[in-house]
Amino acid sequence: MKSIPKSALFILFLVGMYFFGGFDLAASLTQRAALHSGLMNASTETEGHEAFDYDFVIKDLDGNKADFNNYKGKVVFLNLWATWCAPCRSEMPGIQKLYNEVDHEKIVFVMLSLDKDAQVEKVKKFIKNQSYSFPIFMPSGYLSEQLQVPSIPTTFVIGKDGIVAMKEIGMKNYDTPKFKKFLNELAK
Repeated sequence: MKSIPKSALFILFLVGMYFFGGFDLAASLTQRAALHSGLMNASTETEGHEAFDYDFVIKDLDGNKADFNNYKGKVVFLNLWATWCAPCRSEMPGIQKLYNEVDHEKIVFVMLSLDKDAQVEKVKKFIKNQSYSFPIFMPSGYLSEQLQVPSIPTTFVIGKDGIVAMKEIGMKNYDTPKFKKFLNELAK
């Protein structure tokens, strides 16, 4: 009886990982480990120079529209994400923990899903399955030019003065004492 070459076993292993979702699980575990290592902590260095363009409309998952101008005068944590984005999904548990620990009267969370309108049920199912309670929205037509970001996830923190205090492109850990202090200082 012939033995199976190691290269064939490796290829079979990779095919099995692909068909049984092992790659997604491995990527998710690796990304979460990176987030918890401290290497991916969000910056608290304020940019403080670019005014935020509030002139766009968002809608909740039931289709109710809201003018983003309604958030002027508040600190806004704005995260652009999608259900198909693995790094987005990996950072969301930390965002949920942060959301649970801040004053929602002073700090507004807008989790803006960039999934297509036809996928709203997929977004609802994802949020329900993960037990996320932060507010989820989708774009309603035109998005501000500054929200045409190069990749997701991208997160903006907008100060009460309408200035972008922080912009992070890529997966980050926002559930840190330093970042909570940063948000609370902006909200004073």
